[in-house]
Amino acid sequence: MWLLNSSVGKKVIMSVSGLALILFLLFHMSMNLVALVSGEAYNMICEFLGANWYALVATAGLAALVVVHFVYAFILTIQNKKARGTQDYADKKRPKEVEWASQNMFALGIIVLLGLGLHLFNFWAKMQLVEVMHMVGANVDVTYAADGAYHIASTFANPVYVAAYIVWLAALWFHLTHGFWSALQTLGWNNKVWFGRWRCIGNIVTTLIILGFAAVVVVSAICPCC
Repeated sequence: MWLLNSSVGKKVIMSVSGLALILFLLFHMSMNLVALVSGEAYNMICEFLGANWYALVATAGLAALVVVHFVYAFILTIQNKKARGTQDYADKKRPKEVEWASQNMFALGIIVLLGLGLHLFNFWAKMQLVEVMHMVGANVDVTYAADGAYHIASTFANPVYVAAYIVWLAALWFHLTHGFWSALQTLGWNNKVWFGRWRCIGNIVTTLIILGFAAVVVVSAICPCC
């Protein structure tokens, strides 16, 4: 099959999955901002997106997108390294026309993946996973399972987590700003008129996403009661 066997097909899969993940991040960021306005309203959203069948299906689909995106990123990185061969070692100087993020997308992706693991540990494992375990009969405490405001406050009361999230979000910003327009270029939306526009739009959207997430982290760290 072309999508699975060719290099271009693999890039298309990675691009489509990446754009879908950016849309999810935009939704997730918007949801999190509610916590800065009303903890009660945020908890209502958390309860709606708890261990309900539609939320579980969406979670499974999201997990599949993440796996597909990173698996294909790994495969393409290995292929690119093999294609470059010894040139990768012969010329260590980055060309001026090549962005730093473009040269380090895989390393940035690893940081993003590690940050995702930390985020799942701090929130998903203590919320939706706990509810699922309770549903199947496990003896777990579900007191705070739908209390997202509590988990935000308790997590970012720890300065180590605050610092880790800031580093994660910085890496995510570099990854997304390059990945957005690169994905559109792969899909053929790169004509002279729209290429610069998509790049600008991508920078604006991804910056707003990261600033939204960062606002929750910083405000929660400074004012846990907010």
